[in-house]
Amino acid sequence: MDDILKLDATGQLAALAGRQISAVELLEAALKRCEAVNGALNAVVARDPTRAVERARAIDDQRAKGGGDLPPLAGLPMTIKDTFDVVGLPASSGLEVFRQGSRPDATCVAHARRAGAVIWGKTNTPVMAGDFQTFNALYGTTNNPWDLTRTSGGSSGGAAAALAARITALEIGSDIGGSLRTPASFCGVYSHKPTWGRVSQIGHIPPLPGAFAQRDLNVVGPMARSARDLRLLLGVIDGGAGSGAPAAVALKGLRIGLWTDQPEFVLDPQVRSRVEGFAADLAREGAAVTPISSPVDCTALLAAYRTLLAGVLAEDLPPETLKEMQRSRPAAEQALAAGAGPDSGAALALGYTQSHLEWMAANEVRARLAAGASGLFDRFDVLLAPIGPVPAFPHDHRPFEQRTITLSNGDSAPYLALLRWIALATACGLPATAIPIGRTAAGLPVGAQLIGPRGGDDGNLAVAEAIEAALGGFEAPPDAALQAGPDAAPP
Repeated sequence: MDDILKLDATGQLAALAGRQISAVELLEAALKRCEAVNGALNAVVARDPTRAVERARAIDDQRAKGGGDLPPLAGLPMTIKDTFDVVGLPASSGLEVFRQGSRPDATCVAHARRAGAVIWGKTNTPVMAGDFQTFNALYGTTNNPWDLTRTSGGSSGGAAAALAARITALEIGSDIGGSLRTPASFCGVYSHKPTWGRVSQIGHIPPLPGAFAQRDLNVVGPMARSARDLRLLLGVIDGGAGSGAPAAVALKGLRIGLWTDQPEFVLDPQVRSRVEGFAADLAREGAAVTPISSPVDCTALLAAYRTLLAGVLAEDLPPETLKEMQRSRPAAEQALAAGAGPDSGAALALGYTQSHLEWMAANEVRARLAAGASGLFDRFDVLLAPIGPVPAFPHDHRPFEQRTITLSNGDSAPYLALLRWIALATACGLPATAIPIGRTAAGLPVGAQLIGPRGGDDGNLAVAEAIEAALGGFEAPPDAALQAGPDAAPP
Protein backbone atom coordinates (compact mmCIF):
# COMPACT_ATOMS: atom_id res chain seq x y z
CA MET A 1 0.00 0.00 0.00
CA ASP A 2 2.88 2.38 0.79
CA ASP A 3 4.16 2.02 -2.80
CA ILE A 4 1.27 4.06 -4.16
CA LEU A 5 2.39 7.01 -2.05
CA LYS A 6 5.63 7.02 -4.04
CA LEU A 7 3.59 8.11 -7.07
CA ASP A 8 2.96 11.76 -7.75
CA ALA A 9 -0.60 13.09 -7.57
CA THR A 10 -1.24 12.37 -11.25
CA GLY A 11 -0.14 8.77 -10.73
CA GLN A 12 -2.30 8.37 -7.63
CA LEU A 13 -5.31 9.78 -9.49
CA ALA A 14 -4.75 7.30 -12.32
CA ALA A 15 -4.75 4.47 -9.78
CA LEU A 16 -8.02 5.77 -8.33
CA ALA A 17 -9.62 6.11 -11.77
CA GLY A 18 -8.47 2.59 -12.68
CA ARG A 19 -9.93 1.27 -9.42
CA GLN A 20 -6.57 -0.12 -8.35
CA ILE A 21 -7.25 1.51 -5.00
CA SER A 22 -10.24 3.22 -3.40
CA ALA A 23 -10.26 6.76 -2.05
CA VAL A 24 -10.73 5.42 1.46
CA GLU A 25 -7.76 3.06 1.07
CA LEU A 26 -5.57 5.83 -0.31
CA LEU A 27 -6.54 8.12 2.57
CA GLU A 28 -5.77 5.35 5.06
CA ALA A 29 -2.37 4.88 3.44
CA ALA A 30 -1.61 8.60 3.77
CA LEU A 31 -2.72 8.62 7.42
CA LYS A 32 -0.59 5.56 8.12
CA ARG A 33 2.40 7.17 6.46
CA CYS A 34 1.88 10.26 8.57
CA GLU A 35 1.83 8.17 11.72
CA ALA A 36 5.07 6.49 10.69
CA VAL A 37 7.21 9.52 9.84
CA ASN A 38 5.58 12.68 11.19
CA GLY A 39 6.95 12.17 14.68
CA ALA A 40 10.42 12.96 13.37
CA LEU A 41 9.29 15.75 11.05
CA ASN A 42 6.42 17.52 12.82
CA ALA A 43 5.18 18.61 9.39
CA VAL A 44 1.46 17.83 9.87
CA VAL A 45 0.12 19.64 12.94
CA ALA A 46 -3.67 19.25 12.77
CA ARG A 47 -5.92 16.50 11.38
CA ASP A 48 -9.56 15.89 10.66
CA PRO A 49 -9.75 12.22 9.63
CA THR A 50 -13.46 11.83 10.37
CA ARG A 51 -14.60 14.36 7.76
CA ALA A 52 -11.95 13.08 5.37
CA VAL A 53 -13.14 9.47 5.58
CA GLU A 54 -16.72 10.59 4.96
CA ARG A 55 -15.57 12.57 1.93
CA ALA A 56 -13.50 9.68 0.55
CA ARG A 57 -16.34 7.21 1.06
CA ALA A 58 -18.76 9.50 -0.82
CA ILE A 59 -16.36 9.70 -3.77
CA ASP A 60 -15.94 5.91 -3.77
CA ASP A 61 -19.73 5.50 -3.81
CA GLN A 62 -20.03 7.93 -6.71
CA ARG A 63 -17.32 6.12 -8.66
CA ALA A 64 -18.91 2.72 -7.96
CA LYS A 65 -22.22 3.94 -9.37
CA GLY A 66 -20.64 5.02 -12.60
CA GLY A 67 -20.49 8.58 -11.31
CA GLY A 68 -20.28 10.29 -14.70
CA ASP A 69 -17.43 12.73 -15.06
CA LEU A 70 -15.70 12.98 -11.71
CA PRO A 71 -13.76 16.18 -10.94
CA PRO A 72 -10.00 16.27 -11.54
CA LEU A 73 -8.84 15.58 -7.95
CA ALA A 74 -11.59 13.08 -7.09
CA GLY A 75 -10.47 11.01 -4.11
CA LEU A 76 -6.96 12.43 -3.75
CA PRO A 77 -5.94 13.00 -0.11
CA MET A 78 -4.06 16.22 0.54
CA THR A 79 -2.96 18.55 3.30
CA ILE A 80 -3.13 22.35 3.42
CA LYS A 81 -0.68 24.90 4.81
CA ASP A 82 -1.97 26.25 8.11
CA THR A 83 -2.27 29.80 6.81
CA PHE A 84 -5.44 28.84 4.91
CA ASP A 85 -8.86 28.42 6.47
CA VAL A 86 -10.35 24.94 6.12
CA VAL A 87 -13.79 23.99 7.40
CA GLY A 88 -13.17 22.34 10.78
CA LEU A 89 -9.51 23.41 10.73
CA PRO A 90 -9.34 27.23 10.76
CA ALA A 91 -5.93 28.68 9.98
CA SER A 92 -3.81 29.31 13.05
CA SER A 93 -0.80 30.84 11.27
CA GLY A 94 1.07 29.59 14.33
CA LEU A 95 -1.10 31.43 16.88
CA GLU A 96 -3.75 29.96 19.16
CA VAL A 97 -6.02 32.99 18.88
CA PHE A 98 -6.68 32.34 15.18
CA ARG A 99 -7.38 28.64 15.72
CA GLN A 100 -10.56 29.47 17.60
CA GLY A 101 -14.04 29.62 16.09
CA SER A 102 -15.31 28.44 12.74
CA ARG A 103 -14.57 29.86 9.31
CA PRO A 104 -15.37 28.72 5.78
CA ASP A 105 -12.79 27.33 3.37
CA ALA A 106 -10.33 29.77 1.87
CA THR A 107 -11.21 30.37 -1.78
CA CYS A 108 -8.35 28.23 -3.10
CA VAL A 109 -9.26 25.44 -0.65
CA ALA A 110 -12.90 25.60 -1.77
CA HIS A 111 -11.72 25.18 -5.37
CA ALA A 112 -9.66 22.12 -4.38
CA ARG A 113 -12.56 20.62 -2.45
CA ARG A 114 -14.95 21.15 -5.37
CA ALA A 115 -12.36 19.42 -7.56
CA GLY A 116 -12.69 16.32 -5.36
CA ALA A 117 -9.70 16.65 -3.02
CA VAL A 118 -9.96 14.82 0.30
CA ILE A 119 -8.51 17.35 2.74
CA TRP A 120 -7.44 15.71 5.96
CA GLY A 121 -4.76 17.81 7.67
CA LYS A 122 -2.84 21.05 8.08
CA THR A 123 0.91 21.60 7.77
CA ASN A 124 3.08 23.77 9.97
CA THR A 125 4.11 27.37 9.32
CA PRO A 126 6.03 30.05 11.26
CA VAL A 127 4.10 32.67 13.17
CA MET A 128 2.15 34.81 10.70
CA ALA A 129 4.12 33.08 7.92
CA GLY A 130 6.95 35.44 8.80
CA ASP A 131 10.19 33.45 8.72
CA PHE A 132 12.50 31.38 6.51
CA GLN A 133 12.23 28.63 9.15
CA THR A 134 9.10 26.85 10.33
CA PHE A 135 8.53 26.86 14.09
CA ASN A 136 6.10 28.36 16.58
CA ALA A 137 5.17 27.96 20.23
CA LEU A 138 1.80 26.45 19.31
CA TYR A 139 2.97 23.47 17.24
CA GLY A 140 6.76 23.37 17.57
CA THR A 141 9.50 22.95 14.99
CA THR A 142 9.32 21.28 11.60
CA ASN A 143 12.46 19.38 10.61
CA ASN A 144 13.96 18.81 7.19
CA PRO A 145 13.39 15.25 5.92
CA TRP A 146 16.93 15.13 4.51
CA ASP A 147 18.56 16.16 7.81
CA LEU A 148 16.42 16.54 10.90
CA THR A 149 18.86 18.98 12.47
CA ARG A 150 18.11 21.49 9.69
CA THR A 151 15.17 23.67 8.79
CA SER A 152 12.65 22.67 6.15
CA GLY A 153 12.39 26.35 5.18
CA GLY A 154 9.55 28.79 5.60
CA SER A 155 6.93 29.75 5.50
CA SER A 156 5.57 26.70 3.62
CA GLY A 157 8.03 24.49 5.49
CA GLY A 158 5.54 21.96 6.81
CA ALA A 159 4.08 21.61 3.32
CA ALA A 160 7.46 21.00 1.69
CA ALA A 161 8.53 18.48 4.34
CA ALA A 162 5.24 16.56 4.07
CA LEU A 163 5.60 16.40 0.29
CA ALA A 164 9.20 15.21 0.37
CA ALA A 165 8.38 12.56 2.99
CA ARG A 166 5.46 11.31 0.82
CA ILE A 167 2.84 12.10 3.45
CA THR A 168 0.91 14.10 0.87
CA ALA A 169 1.06 14.44 -2.91
CA LEU A 170 -0.21 18.01 -3.24
CA GLU A 171 -0.08 21.15 -1.12
CA ILE A 172 -1.19 24.75 -1.37
CA GLY A 173 1.37 27.30 -0.20
CA SER A 174 1.87 31.04 -0.26
CA ASP A 175 4.83 33.31 -1.00
CA ILE A 176 5.66 36.92 -0.19
CA GLY A 177 9.35 36.44 0.60
CA GLY A 178 10.20 33.13 -1.05
CA SER A 179 7.79 31.10 1.07
CA LEU A 180 6.93 28.71 -1.77
CA ARG A 181 10.38 28.59 -3.33
CA THR A 182 12.76 28.42 -0.35
CA PRO A 183 11.10 25.39 1.31
CA ALA A 184 10.87 23.64 -2.08
CA SER A 185 14.60 24.16 -2.57
CA PHE A 186 15.47 23.05 0.97
CA CYS A 187 13.37 19.86 0.74
CA GLY A 188 13.89 18.95 -2.93
CA VAL A 189 10.31 19.39 -4.21
CA TYR A 190 8.50 21.55 -6.77
CA SER A 191 6.50 24.73 -6.29
CA HIS A 192 5.09 27.50 -8.44
CA LYS A 193 4.80 31.15 -7.47
CA PRO A 194 2.11 32.41 -9.86
CA THR A 195 1.85 35.80 -11.47
CA TRP A 196 0.52 38.12 -8.77
CA GLY A 197 -3.29 38.04 -8.63
CA ARG A 198 -3.85 34.77 -10.51
CA VAL A 199 -4.98 32.86 -7.41
CA SER A 200 -7.26 34.38 -4.77
CA GLN A 201 -5.79 35.06 -1.33
CA ILE A 202 -9.18 35.25 0.41
CA GLY A 203 -9.10 33.05 3.51
CA HIS A 204 -5.34 33.31 3.96
CA ILE A 205 -3.95 34.49 7.32
CA PRO A 206 -2.25 36.94 7.42
CA PRO A 207 -3.99 39.40 7.11
CA LEU A 208 -6.57 39.05 9.86
CA PRO A 209 -9.52 36.68 9.36
CA GLY A 210 -12.28 38.14 7.24
CA ALA A 211 -10.07 40.41 5.11
CA PHE A 212 -11.14 40.95 1.51
CA ALA A 213 -8.15 42.88 0.11
CA GLN A 214 -5.55 40.96 -1.92
CA ARG A 215 -2.21 41.71 -0.30
CA ASP A 216 0.50 43.33 -2.38
CA LEU A 217 3.39 40.96 -3.27
CA ASN A 218 1.77 37.87 -1.74
CA VAL A 219 0.67 34.97 -3.92
CA VAL A 220 -0.97 31.58 -3.44
CA GLY A 221 0.40 28.65 -5.40
CA PRO A 222 0.78 24.88 -5.77
CA MET A 223 3.45 22.60 -4.33
CA ALA A 224 4.06 19.05 -5.54
CA ARG A 225 6.57 16.32 -6.37
CA SER A 226 6.37 16.80 -10.15
CA ALA A 227 6.01 19.63 -12.64
CA ARG A 228 2.88 18.11 -14.14
CA ASP A 229 1.25 18.14 -10.71
CA LEU A 230 1.96 21.85 -10.39
CA ARG A 231 -0.02 22.41 -13.57
CA LEU A 232 -2.81 20.15 -12.32
CA LEU A 233 -3.25 21.98 -9.03
CA LEU A 234 -2.76 25.48 -10.42
CA GLY A 235 -5.55 24.77 -12.90
CA VAL A 236 -7.80 23.95 -9.93
CA ILE A 237 -6.98 26.66 -7.40
CA ASP A 238 -7.00 29.53 -9.90
CA GLY A 239 -10.69 28.90 -10.52
CA GLY A 240 -10.22 28.77 -14.27
CA ALA A 241 -8.25 32.01 -14.51
CA GLY A 242 -5.52 30.45 -16.65
CA SER A 243 -5.24 30.71 -20.39
CA GLY A 244 -4.92 26.96 -20.82
CA ALA A 245 -1.87 24.75 -21.15
CA PRO A 246 0.39 25.62 -24.10
CA ALA A 247 1.80 22.99 -26.40
CA ALA A 248 4.64 20.95 -24.92
CA VAL A 249 8.04 22.57 -25.38
CA ALA A 250 11.32 20.96 -26.38
CA LEU A 251 14.60 21.79 -24.68
CA LYS A 252 16.36 21.98 -28.03
CA GLY A 253 16.48 25.65 -28.96
CA LEU A 254 14.87 26.82 -25.70
CA ARG A 255 16.31 30.23 -24.81
CA ILE A 256 17.45 30.30 -21.18
CA GLY A 257 19.10 33.24 -19.44
CA LEU A 258 21.44 31.98 -16.70
CA TRP A 259 21.56 34.45 -13.80
CA THR A 260 24.11 33.54 -11.14
CA ASP A 261 26.32 36.63 -11.16
CA GLN A 262 25.04 39.50 -9.05
CA PRO A 263 27.50 41.46 -6.89
CA GLU A 264 24.85 42.45 -4.32
CA PHE A 265 23.58 38.89 -3.92
CA VAL A 266 25.36 36.34 -1.73
CA LEU A 267 25.69 32.84 -3.24
CA ASP A 268 27.26 29.77 -1.67
CA PRO A 269 29.93 28.24 -3.94
CA GLN A 270 28.19 24.85 -3.80
CA VAL A 271 24.85 26.35 -4.83
CA ARG A 272 26.51 28.26 -7.66
CA SER A 273 28.28 25.10 -8.83
CA ARG A 274 25.05 23.10 -8.80
CA VAL A 275 23.03 25.74 -10.69
CA GLU A 276 25.75 26.27 -13.29
CA GLY A 277 26.24 22.51 -13.67
CA PHE A 278 22.52 22.12 -14.21
CA ALA A 279 22.63 24.86 -16.86
CA ALA A 280 25.40 22.92 -18.59
CA ASP A 281 23.19 19.82 -18.55
CA LEU A 282 20.42 21.84 -20.21
CA ALA A 283 22.86 23.06 -22.86
CA ARG A 284 23.84 19.46 -23.61
CA GLU A 285 20.14 18.78 -24.18
CA GLY A 286 20.11 21.49 -26.84
CA ALA A 287 18.96 24.54 -24.87
CA ALA A 288 20.55 27.86 -25.75
CA VAL A 289 21.92 28.96 -22.36
CA THR A 290 23.27 32.50 -22.11
CA PRO A 291 24.81 33.86 -18.88
CA ILE A 292 23.49 37.28 -17.91
CA SER A 293 24.17 39.71 -15.10
CA SER A 294 21.92 42.26 -13.45
CA PRO A 295 18.66 41.80 -15.36
CA VAL A 296 17.53 45.00 -13.62
CA ASP A 297 19.11 47.57 -11.32
CA CYS A 298 19.26 45.23 -8.33
CA THR A 299 20.23 47.90 -5.81
CA ALA A 300 17.04 49.76 -6.68
CA LEU A 301 15.12 46.48 -6.76
CA LEU A 302 16.10 45.51 -3.23
CA ALA A 303 15.40 48.96 -1.83
CA ALA A 304 11.95 49.08 -3.42
CA TYR A 305 11.14 45.51 -2.45
CA ARG A 306 12.11 46.06 1.19
CA THR A 307 9.91 49.14 1.35
CA LEU A 308 6.94 47.43 -0.28
CA LEU A 309 7.37 44.32 1.88
CA ALA A 310 7.66 46.32 5.09
CA GLY A 311 4.50 48.21 4.17
CA VAL A 312 2.64 44.90 4.01
CA LEU A 313 4.16 43.30 7.10
CA ALA A 314 3.60 46.38 9.26
CA GLU A 315 -0.10 45.54 9.27
CA ASP A 316 0.70 42.38 11.24
CA LEU A 317 2.71 44.09 13.98
CA PRO A 318 1.15 44.88 17.38
CA PRO A 319 0.00 48.53 17.56
CA GLU A 320 2.33 49.29 20.47
CA THR A 321 5.31 47.97 18.50
CA LEU A 322 4.46 50.25 15.60
CA LYS A 323 4.03 53.23 17.92
CA GLU A 324 7.44 52.59 19.47
CA MET A 325 9.01 52.34 16.00
CA GLN A 326 7.36 55.63 15.04
CA ARG A 327 8.80 57.30 18.15
CA SER A 328 12.27 55.95 17.37
CA ARG A 329 12.14 56.90 13.69
CA PRO A 330 14.52 59.91 14.02
CA ALA A 331 17.13 57.66 15.65
CA ALA A 332 16.68 55.09 12.90
CA GLU A 333 17.19 57.78 10.25
CA GLN A 334 20.41 58.87 11.98
CA ALA A 335 21.64 55.26 12.16
CA LEU A 336 21.00 54.75 8.47
CA ALA A 337 22.78 58.01 7.61
CA ALA A 338 25.72 56.85 9.73
CA GLY A 339 26.10 53.68 7.68
CA ALA A 340 23.63 51.13 9.07
CA GLY A 341 23.03 48.59 6.30
CA PRO A 342 19.84 47.89 4.36
CA ASP A 343 19.24 44.74 6.44
CA SER A 344 19.66 46.58 9.76
CA GLY A 345 17.03 47.10 12.39
CA ALA A 346 17.08 50.81 11.58
CA ALA A 347 16.21 50.14 7.94
CA LEU A 348 13.39 47.82 8.98
CA ALA A 349 12.01 50.41 11.42
CA LEU A 350 11.91 53.02 8.66
CA GLY A 351 10.17 50.58 6.35
CA TYR A 352 7.54 49.68 8.93
CA THR A 353 6.75 53.34 9.61
CA GLN A 354 6.91 54.63 6.04
CA SER A 355 4.51 57.26 4.74
CA HIS A 356 2.18 56.63 1.83
CA LEU A 357 4.36 58.92 -0.28
CA GLU A 358 7.37 56.69 0.46
CA TRP A 359 5.34 53.66 -0.57
CA MET A 360 4.29 55.43 -3.78
CA ALA A 361 7.92 56.16 -4.61
CA ALA A 362 8.87 52.50 -4.12
CA ASN A 363 5.91 51.42 -6.18
CA GLU A 364 7.06 53.68 -9.03
CA VAL A 365 10.53 52.12 -8.91
CA ARG A 366 8.92 48.67 -8.95
CA ALA A 367 6.83 49.59 -12.01
CA ARG A 368 9.87 50.92 -13.85
CA LEU A 369 11.90 47.80 -13.08
CA ALA A 370 9.03 45.52 -14.09
CA ALA A 371 8.78 47.32 -17.43
CA GLY A 372 12.51 46.83 -17.96
CA ALA A 373 12.35 43.17 -16.94
CA SER A 374 9.63 42.50 -19.50
CA GLY A 375 12.16 43.14 -22.26
CA LEU A 376 14.23 40.19 -21.05
CA PHE A 377 11.56 37.84 -22.30
CA ASP A 378 11.96 39.06 -25.83
CA ARG A 379 15.40 37.43 -25.62
CA PHE A 380 14.70 34.52 -23.30
CA ASP A 381 11.90 32.06 -22.67
CA VAL A 382 12.85 31.84 -19.00
CA LEU A 383 15.56 32.94 -16.60
CA LEU A 384 17.29 30.21 -14.57
CA ALA A 385 18.46 31.53 -11.19
CA PRO A 386 19.21 30.39 -7.64
CA ILE A 387 16.40 30.51 -5.12
CA GLY A 388 18.46 31.19 -2.03
CA PRO A 389 22.10 31.75 -1.22
CA VAL A 390 22.47 28.50 0.75
CA PRO A 391 20.91 25.05 1.09
CA ALA A 392 18.99 24.13 4.23
CA PHE A 393 20.81 25.33 7.34
CA PRO A 394 20.69 24.19 10.99
CA HIS A 395 17.74 25.33 13.10
CA ASP A 396 18.38 28.79 14.51
CA HIS A 397 15.66 30.20 16.76
CA ARG A 398 17.55 33.16 18.13
CA PRO A 399 16.01 36.62 17.73
CA PHE A 400 15.92 37.68 14.09
CA GLU A 401 18.59 40.35 14.46
CA GLN A 402 21.06 37.83 15.90
CA ARG A 403 20.81 35.31 13.08
CA THR A 404 23.22 34.96 10.18
CA ILE A 405 23.70 32.36 7.47
CA THR A 406 27.00 30.55 6.92
CA LEU A 407 28.32 29.58 3.50
CA SER A 408 30.26 26.39 2.78
CA ASN A 409 33.49 28.40 2.45
CA GLY A 410 33.04 29.76 5.98
CA ASP A 411 31.80 33.21 4.99
CA SER A 412 28.75 34.57 6.77
CA ALA A 413 25.95 36.75 5.43
CA PRO A 414 22.95 38.58 6.89
CA TYR A 415 19.90 36.43 7.55
CA LEU A 416 17.84 38.68 5.27
CA ALA A 417 20.13 37.80 2.35
CA LEU A 418 17.59 35.00 1.91
CA LEU A 419 15.31 37.66 0.37
CA ARG A 420 17.63 38.67 -2.46
CA TRP A 421 17.43 36.06 -5.21
CA ILE A 422 13.66 35.82 -4.84
CA ALA A 423 13.11 39.58 -5.02
CA LEU A 424 12.87 40.05 -8.80
CA ALA A 425 9.89 37.73 -9.31
CA THR A 426 8.16 38.86 -6.12
CA ALA A 427 8.51 42.62 -6.51
CA CYS A 428 7.66 42.56 -10.23
CA GLY A 429 4.78 40.07 -9.92
CA LEU A 430 6.42 37.49 -12.20
CA PRO A 431 5.80 33.73 -12.16
CA ALA A 432 8.64 31.61 -10.77
CA THR A 433 8.74 27.82 -10.73
CA ALA A 434 11.00 26.06 -8.21
CA ILE A 435 12.53 22.84 -9.50
CA PRO A 436 14.93 20.40 -7.80
CA ILE A 437 18.31 20.34 -9.56
CA GLY A 438 20.49 18.07 -7.42
CA ARG A 439 22.26 17.96 -4.09
CA THR A 440 25.35 19.37 -2.42
CA ALA A 441 28.37 17.29 -1.47
CA ALA A 442 26.70 16.80 1.93
CA GLY A 443 23.58 15.44 0.24
CA LEU A 444 21.33 18.46 0.83
CA PRO A 445 18.83 19.36 -1.92
CA VAL A 446 19.36 22.40 -4.11
CA GLY A 447 16.59 24.03 -6.12
CA ALA A 448 16.56 26.65 -8.83
CA GLN A 449 13.83 28.97 -10.05
CA LEU A 450 12.56 29.42 -13.59
CA ILE A 451 11.40 33.04 -13.85
CA GLY A 452 9.02 33.88 -16.69
CA PRO A 453 7.18 36.91 -18.07
CA ARG A 454 4.16 38.31 -16.27
CA GLY A 455 1.20 36.07 -17.11
CA GLY A 456 3.50 33.39 -18.49
CA ASP A 457 2.73 30.78 -15.83
CA ASP A 458 1.67 28.08 -18.29
CA GLY A 459 4.80 28.52 -20.37
CA ASN A 460 6.93 28.31 -17.23
CA LEU A 461 5.29 25.04 -16.27
CA ALA A 462 5.74 23.63 -19.77
CA VAL A 463 9.47 24.36 -19.51
CA ALA A 464 9.60 22.70 -16.09
CA GLU A 465 7.90 19.61 -17.48
CA ALA A 466 10.34 19.43 -20.39
CA ILE A 467 13.30 19.73 -18.02
CA GLU A 468 11.89 17.03 -15.74
CA ALA A 469 11.37 14.67 -18.68
CA ALA A 470 14.95 15.16 -19.87
CA LEU A 471 16.92 15.40 -16.64
CA GLY A 472 14.70 13.90 -13.95
CA GLY A 473 13.22 15.61 -10.95
CA PHE A 474 12.15 14.69 -7.43
CA GLU A 475 14.23 12.27 -5.40
CA ALA A 476 12.85 11.03 -2.09
CA PRO A 477 14.91 11.35 1.09
CA PRO A 478 15.79 7.96 2.59
CA ASP A 479 13.32 6.75 5.18
CA ALA A 480 16.26 6.03 7.47
CA ALA A 481 16.66 9.78 7.91
CA LEU A 482 13.15 9.95 9.39
CA GLN A 483 13.54 7.34 12.09
CA ALA A 484 15.29 9.43 14.72
CA GLY A 485 16.06 13.04 15.32
CA PRO A 486 15.60 16.07 17.55
CA ASP A 487 12.48 16.48 19.60
CA ALA A 488 9.83 18.51 17.75
CA ALA A 489 8.55 20.13 20.95
CA PRO A 490 7.92 23.88 20.89
CA PRO A 491 11.14 25.92 21.13
